[in-house]
Amino acid sequence: MTDLGSLRAAFSGTLLTADDPAYEDARAVFNSAIETRPAVIAQCDGTSDVQEALAFARRTGMPVAVRSGGHSVAGASLVQDGLVLDLRRMNAVSIAPDARSAVVAGGADWGVFDRAAQRAGAATTGGRVSTTGVGGLTLGGGSGWLERKYGLACDNLLAVDLVLADGTTVTASETEHPDLFWALHGGGGNFGVATSFTFRLHPLPKFSFALLLWPARDGEAATLAYRDFMATAPEEVGGGAIYLTGPPEDFVPAELVGKLCCGVLVTYMGGAEDLPALIAPMAELDPHALVVTDIPYADFQSMLDDPPGFRNYWSAEYLRSMPDEAVHAFCAAADRMITPSPSQHGLIPWGGAVARNAADWPMANRDTPWVAHPLGLWENPADDQRARDWAHHLRDVLAPWSTGAVYLNFIGDEGADRVVAGYGRENYDRLAGIKAEYDPGNTFNRWHNITPAKVSS
Repeated sequence: MTDLGSLRAAFSGTLLTADDPAYEDARAVFNSAIETRPAVIAQCDGTSDVQEALAFARRTGMPVAVRSGGHSVAGASLVQDGLVLDLRRMNAVSIAPDARSAVVAGGADWGVFDRAAQRAGAATTGGRVSTTGVGGLTLGGGSGWLERKYGLACDNLLAVDLVLADGTTVTASETEHPDLFWALHGGGGNFGVATSFTFRLHPLPKFSFALLLWPARDGEAATLAYRDFMATAPEEVGGGAIYLTGPPEDFVPAELVGKLCCGVLVTYMGGAEDLPALIAPMAELDPHALVVTDIPYADFQSMLDDPPGFRNYWSAEYLRSMPDEAVHAFCAAADRMITPSPSQHGLIPWGGAVARNAADWPMANRDTPWVAHPLGLWENPADDQRARDWAHHLRDVLAPWSTGAVYLNFIGDEGADRVVAGYGRENYDRLAGIKAEYDPGNTFNRWHNITPAKVSS
């Protein structure tokens, strides 16, 4: 084990190694299938701690990982025998007096951010669960419930403060390091340690949702109705068509609990009084369960939180269209999902603000209307291959309608070609050039790595 004396002398946070009682809890990430064991977990109290830990890693040759929320399905928040920069103590959120912007520290999660913004009657697009880290989700793009109206989380960035691999600090914005700012709109944690984000906020005085639930046998009709509904739905509407295990909730009839069901979730940036008219095309299909209610946005954001401890495998596919044949393929593939489990076999509508100005940012094919997203969570390691096969099968049967691109936050490690597909070759090459400028040694390589471009002599 490398002597930590020099780092301890300069570090104000806490350093944990495998001998420390708190190590295992600090090492645990959302995906329990990840068994990576870092040599050191550096729980940083501020930017100077990040700089000191990076300097120590440079001196010792240790590989580095950066942790915000720990939700990376591929385990990018950890590194074997290396040093983890754990930012979770850096979680302050400051809302501007006019509630038009927020400064969020790099280790905050969306629950902390959303509740602070909600007190000011505002919000911005975040993840779909409250325990996801703001940093990882935003840098990878940031899909969430408000995206059709306000774009992805990264679209609402005003500035990002980073510590680069050499320890220097920079602020990236439209006027400072604009090339780096462009790269941070989906380029992930490839360029530095994001210690602070400044977001644009939007008024959100009301939020509501409707959830309709059917037995799986009725799922195709429900999904077709949802597809047609979303073709003309206002941008304030989002949600998804989701196959899931019927939850043990009071509103779910006993015959659906623990069984494969199809649900349609309609989120709405307005009051529940408008929802009955909006959801009428689906409600006419006699759902076995129906909930329509107002809810504070931050409460909704935490409603779908799954406890850590499940094994995870996720994938995704962008779809250029969703004809009846594609809907049939999507619904038929749900039979392969592991039930009962918290897994979800989802179809997410994009469009609206996600698609507007899509060519301005690194992520390719943001104008796709639909994303298919197998989200696998299960307990028994014996089901590992079965879960992966289900996710791969869904991608395979939807291939005729796929754009070939992918939102990288939705997938694990699927190889270098999928990383390139996430950006398109032209954008990837531009990102590789920016990577060569800001991280030429490829220190930050744990999240869908962009390899630095070789500089010609």
